[in-house]
Amino acid sequence: MASSKTDAAGSREPRGRLYIVSTPIGNLGDMTYRSVEILKGAHTVAAEDTRRTRILLNHYQVPASLMSFNSFNQEGRTRQLVNLLEQGHDVALVSDAGTPGISDPLFSLVRAAVQAEIPVHPVPGASALLAALTVSGLPVDRFVFEGFLPRKKGRSTLLSTLAAEERAIVIFESPHRIQKTLTDLHAVLGDRPAAIGRELTKVHEEVLRGTLGELARSAAGRAWKGEITLVIGRPGRKAKGGD
Repeated sequence: MASSKTDAAGSREPRGRLYIVSTPIGNLGDMTYRSVEILKGAHTVAAEDTRRTRILLNHYQVPASLMSFNSFNQEGRTRQLVNLLEQGHDVALVSDAGTPGISDPLFSLVRAAVQAEIPVHPVPGASALLAALTVSGLPVDRFVFEGFLPRKKGRSTLLSTLAAEERAIVIFESPHRIQKTLTDLHAVLGDRPAAIGRELTKVHEEVLRGTLGELARSAAGRAWKGEITLVIGRPGRKAKGGD
């Protein structure tokens, strides 16, 4: 449903709407009714990886055209998408999984749309960040999200900063780096309670709870697979139970 803007002659020009649409983090059934409706009504769906998003669109029989929008092409794509919006076309922005803007490009497009007086609407849904917090078994009324830790430059400085953090900490990590990250966190933060959410909402969903030291030891030699979200509890708190 397009909005409008008055031009210099006083007539009303059609304006599209930009929708920030959350998509499933694993289970296709996590898609909301509204998300499907918005995608079906959009002229263009902007996606991190068009191949992955095409699977979702085919599943829900969404006819919209796909355009890649990622960290490598966001500058040029932002202008293209704003042009479409200014022509009256609705655009839906999605990430590979979960809520757009969490460890993927978003800011440049939303800022450009706002500056062009184009309406921007959130379409909430699945989020690996929130899913991991809810099953961690830790007090998470206050938390900080760090995304992916730096691999080299700035890593030790950030870890030292996190050592003084009194809130719960949420980190994304890849399967081939989780062992090193757990070991580094244990060395700097101490033996805080923590929980690992792996492949959340998927067939092989797994939640591991314990201390950073326990998780680092259990991770040694394991062949990790899938998406991983790590929740680290506040100092002096213990994890509840375990899977």
